[in-house]
Order: sequence, then structure tokens, then C-alpha cells
Amino acid sequence: MAFDGITICNLVHELRENIENGRINKIAQPETDALMLTIKGPNGNRKLFLSASASLPLIYFTEKNKQNPMTAPNFCMLLRKHLSSARIIKIYQPDFERIIVFEIEHRNELGDLCLKKLIVEIMGKHSNIIFTDDKDMIIDSIKHIPASVSSVREVLPGRHYFIPKTTKKANPIYTTLQEFENLVFEKAMPLAKAIYQSYTGISPVAAQEICYRASLDGDRPVQTLDANAKMHLFHTFELFMDDIRQENFSPMIIYNQKEPKEYTVFPYEQFRDYQALSVDSISLALETFYQDKEIYSRIHQKSADLRRIVTSALERNRKKYDLQLHQLADTEGKDKYKLYGELLHTYGYSAVPGDKSITCLNYYTNEDITIPLDETKTAMENATRYFEKYNKLKRTKEALEELIVETKQEIEHLDAVLTSIDISTTEEDLKQIREELIISGEMKERGKETKKTKSKSKPFHYRTADGYDIYVGKNNLQNDELTFKFANGNDWWFHAKKMPGSHVVVKSKGDELPDHVFEDAARLAAYYSKGRGSQKVEIDYVRRKEVKKPGGSKPGFVVYYTNYSMTSDDDISQLTLLDD
Repeated sequence: MAFDGITICNLVHELRENIENGRINKIAQPETDALMLTIKGPNGNRKLFLSASASLPLIYFTEKNKQNPMTAPNFCMLLRKHLSSARIIKIYQPDFERIIVFEIEHRNELGDLCLKKLIVEIMGKHSNIIFTDDKDMIIDSIKHIPASVSSVREVLPGRHYFIPKTTKKANPIYTTLQEFENLVFEKAMPLAKAIYQSYTGISPVAAQEICYRASLDGDRPVQTLDANAKMHLFHTFELFMDDIRQENFSPMIIYNQKEPKEYTVFPYEQFRDYQALSVDSISLALETFYQDKEIYSRIHQKSADLRRIVTSALERNRKKYDLQLHQLADTEGKDKYKLYGELLHTYGYSAVPGDKSITCLNYYTNEDITIPLDETKTAMENATRYFEKYNKLKRTKEALEELIVETKQEIEHLDAVLTSIDISTTEEDLKQIREELIISGEMKERGKETKKTKSKSKPFHYRTADGYDIYVGKNNLQNDELTFKFANGNDWWFHAKKMPGSHVVVKSKGDELPDHVFEDAARLAAYYSKGRGSQKVEIDYVRRKEVKKPGGSKPGFVVYYTNYSMTSDDDISQLTLLDD
């Protein structure tokens, strides 16, 4: 979810519990737009990271250290001058904005108590950290915003600090039915959009959640609601706000398998079908979520080169396959030339030199047939020419039939590699795919970087509720390893029928597997295949001993001749993915 007012509210609650009335021991500025404060509170020293980055503004407690520059920046030196050993006396969120205000008490050079404010604005590209006096006059800020950059508000030393009200949004914490009706129900737009454009601090995800809890489609136009639906929506909105007012926070991270999808400050019903990881604090949720998100972004970037190589090779092979099929179709008329040669050997004596054709009886059909002739050649020479043409097309057809099989296998292999790239979750997974492409000749080895370097990538490991282990290969090399080296002959093997996908192995432990284990394994085979997203995917399953690998075949390619089949969906939300 966006770093909205609800997240800020949870953060303020956490900050109050840990550092309100605490003293600032250390101030560092590890990045040009970020601070690290070490604060001694009732629970001991805590490190608080505050970032005003335009791309990823954040604030959270952390245990990690960040490297500081050799010379502290001016803003950091100013804060050290005023706030070293200062006490944080109050932390609050004004009007449910994406703003946190720290009121800080310190003594000046004369020993008199003074009040200052450190204001953290988490507002996307407009984020900032601003230091003011007790009368809201700006002393300095981590980013200076002159009038030439913003016509709404200057953020410069000596200017008065204020929160710009660029939109007519209300504070959702103190809303009334009348205000809700005037703000939300008067807008000609989808319901969820009307909510987040009417109230401060409500993100699109939170607005969709409110609609979901009210059993209303967030994309439904406001004008289509009747009086009962409007009243139900308002009561749902109030119940949602009650959780915030009463600080019923229970942060969690929502995962789609291992990929972080969202974080929330309490359970969101719209994500009930996803995996949810409850965490102890919103700080831990933010730090973990964005670290995991960064890993997945990096994986996506690193996979781009592999994807481009495989996609280009796939396009080339598909064009080659179409051309080969077209050429094969051209050889279908070869038997006609053989017939012409045979008939000319039989009836060629009746042809007169210079004839452009000859009509004779086709003794296979008892019908007359006209055979074109090259008038510069004799009938026997024409017969020889037709036999040569027939033999050439026959050889061409035989060669094309072999090439078509090879090209089709190459297309299937590259399709499977693309599916492997889609399910990769680590750099080790991508490294193994690169090894596979080098082995199969789609890529050239670069220096010694891939030689003698064994990848640490392992198959996915799932466990059913009753303890059966299911393994899923992430790529073709793993599929071969899993099927032919790891699995025993009596283990069960699953694969999506006639489409690229992972090999799935269920360790049978010598037992007769319960029906639900077959169903779980089939769902995994459907999920980790090109059929993911389809309501029904046909899955083949068989004892592992029935699966064979032809000599010289591509990685991941297998054959089997007796099997069972079932259709399955790809819902694996009830299965537990283990970290081996």
C-alpha cells in the first residue's frame, strides 16, 4: 500500500511508545536526503531512520547501521548544535496528513529551555525534513524549495512553515454522515476514487478495502448507489476509522508466494487469499517489505537481458518453423513427378520431338493424364528430369521432417526457459538459467565467470498440512536434477500437459498418498506452468519410474507413455512454502 496517513498513524503510535520523552544521543546524515537519529528511550537506544528521498521516502526504526560521510553536511551540523541531548516531548500527526512532527525540548547556550520542531513530510517527490522554532519559523531543511521550484510554498530559512492545503480534503478521523454525503456522494466518479479524493491520508488501496468490506465494487460509479448502500458504506467507513482511532494495529506483509505485494497496518480483507506475514512493528514491516521489493526489482532488471536473448531466439525459431512447414508443404507434390517419370517410360515412344505435352492413360486410375514436356528434350530425358525432381523433393522432405522436429523441440525448450525466468526469485535462479542457455548453445560463455561455479539455487519446497513434501523445479536443469537424481522410482511426478512448466515431485515415503496430496501437487504443476492464471489446467501425473529422458535431448525434456490425468486450478494459497 502507499505510505499513507494510516501508515503514519501506526508509526506515530510506535514512536510514542519507544522514544517519546527519550533523549537524542546521536545525529547522522548518511545520505543527502536522510537522517539517522539514535535516541535513548524507555526501551533503551533505538535507531530511527528518516528519509526524504523523492523515490522512496520512509521513516522506521532499524537495527542496521549506515555509513556516514567523512564530513557531516551542514544540515546535520545544525541539528547537532541544537538537538544533541535534547528531549523529544511530543510526537503527533497533524490532521491525518502524511506528516510527523517531533516537538523537541533543549537548552540553549545560556541554559534556557527552548522548544524546536523537527517535521518529517512523507509526500513522494515533495518529501522533506524541516527544522523550525517554536513559532514555526524555518531554521533550515534537508531540501531547500525556492519560489522558482514551488509556487505553493517556499521552504527556506526564515520563512514561516505551514502545511499547504492544495486540495479540499477532510480529516477522516472526525468525519460525520453529513460531511461524508457532501464529499463522497456528490462526486461523479468511481466509488473508491471518490473516497480517497475526499479524505486526507486515505490511499487508493485503503479506499478499495473500505468498499470491499462494504461488499461494494470500488470501480462502481457513485451515482448507482441507493440510500441503503450509501448508509452501509458510511458505517463501514466509520468502523474502519474506529480501528485507527483505537490504535488496533497489527502490521503485516502480504506476499504472492515470495514476492511482496503489499503491507498493511491491520488485516485487509481484500488480500485474504494471499499469504500474510504478521510482524511485531510497522517499522519491521516497512523495512522488510521495501528490502524484499528491492530484491524483486533487481531480479526483474537482471532477468531482462536473459528474457531478451530467449525471446529473440524464440522469434527466430518460430519464423524458421513456419518456413520449414511451408517448404514441407511444397514437397507434397513429389509423387506426381514420380508418376510422370513412370508414364513417360511407358508411353514416351508416342511423343513427337518438339511436343510441349503428352496425353496418356494413367494405369493407376484408368484416367487420361496430360504430362508437360520440355520440348528441347526427348521423352526419356523428360522422364529422367521428373525422377530427379522427385528424388530431390523426397530428400528435402526427409531432411525437413527431422529439422521440424528439432526446431519444435527448440521452441518448446525456449518456451520452458521463459517460464523459468518468470518464476525465478533469486540471482542464483537466474545464474542457473544462464548456465542452461550456455549448455544448450543459446548463449556464449563469457570468460571464466560461469565455469566450475555451482549454483546454490534449489527447487521450491512445499509441505502439505499432513507432512508430505512436494518439490518444484525452478528451471530445466533443476527439473532434470529433481526428476532423475533426487526422486525415487515410486515417488509421484506431475507436469502440465503439453505446455512449458516445472517438474513437480511428491515424496511418497512408501505410502499410498491421500487424494488431497495429488490435488495439491497438481495445483503446483498448474501454478508453475504457462497455464498459470487459467481456471483449469490439464495435469499429467505418473510414478517417477515411468518418466524417461531420451539421449541427447534438451535439459528438462522427458517422455512417458502411461500416465493419469486430471484438471486443476492454480490456487496454492493453502500450501506452505518452506525456506530450505
